[in-house]
Amino acid sequence: MNELEIHTARLLGSESVRLSHFSSGDLSALLRAETADGERHIVKTGAAPALEGEMLRMIAAKGAPAPRVIAADDTVLIMEEVSGRSGFEGATADLGHVLRALHAPDDNAYGFHSDFAFGKVVIVNGRTRSWIDFWRDHRLLNGLSEIPPALARRIDRLCRHLGDLIPDTPPPALVHGDLWSGNVMCAGGRVTALIDPACYFGHGEVDLAMAELFGHLDARFFDNYPAPEPGFETRMAVYSLWPALVHLRLFGAGYAAMVDGFLTKTGH
Repeated sequence: MNELEIHTARLLGSESVRLSHFSSGDLSALLRAETADGERHIVKTGAAPALEGEMLRMIAAKGAPAPRVIAADDTVLIMEEVSGRSGFEGATADLGHVLRALHAPDDNAYGFHSDFAFGKVVIVNGRTRSWIDFWRDHRLLNGLSEIPPALARRIDRLCRHLGDLIPDTPPPALVHGDLWSGNVMCAGGRVTALIDPACYFGHGEVDLAMAELFGHLDARFFDNYPAPEPGFETRMAVYSLWPALVHLRLFGAGYAAMVDGFLTKTGH
């Protein structure tokens, strides 16, 4: 066994483990672990596996589906293998139920007890009681020096008027934080698991904006999710700016048009 297999076996309390490729993403890798007695699990590497394990447990505690965490430390996250495939097409009705449960109001300040990261992009999660302050300082202005100057100036102008576009004290909710369609596992019209979280407490609509980034939430979703308050479309543009900026910083100028488009929708 190699070092990772030895470490995984130790966490599982198994005599031996064989690791094989399962899938790879931009920021982490998934391996399938098979123990000597035939048990199979998923092993994920990455920047903060123990923290991600905590997030999965929090999602499950809210009544939303998430992979069962078997073990986690600073090296690996070991989870059950869930059924289904990524993408919520055909399961938007159930996704409405799932996010309604996940976004149930929670008595927490906005933010999280720890920062996180998407690769080189640090996700600052400092606690605050003002959602406007949180979204301005920890999301839109986060890493602004790495954005092309013309776009950075427009974001700065938007931030001066942010209070006209988003609420200051929406009910704090546990948000998934990276809820694009690839992080929703589905089978038979049902959501089987939310995976790869980047959780914090915030306005639940940020998950909806992320889901719309590369997917579509249809009427069946909103039949099972609380009706949005006026200004929803503008808020979606404001909240979509964060993942668009992350993509711009991680993957380059090809995402500048996406940032420009969301800024235009906000009127900036």
